[in-house]
Amino acid sequence: MRRARIETGHERAALVAAAIVPDNTDSMRTSVDGDAVVTEIARETTGGLQSTVDDYVVNLTVAETVVQLANEDDTQS
Repeated sequence: MRRARIETGHERAALVAAAIVPDNTDSMRTSVDGDAVVTEIARETTGGLQSTVDDYVVNLTVAETVVQLANEDDTQS
């Protein structure tokens, strides 16, 4: 089994985590630890792990961008 742990810091970590959890596969677990989103991924093959991590990073980037834009919109209202 191949494993990866990805920990990223966010101002609104719980909101970012809530945005990415629906895209998790059965091989992924996401949690919030303070201001960090922590995702652990386990896959049978190195290639499978790489693909899952790549997809996760894209989803995380989109979620962070949406949260930032929503936060900017809230502060301008």
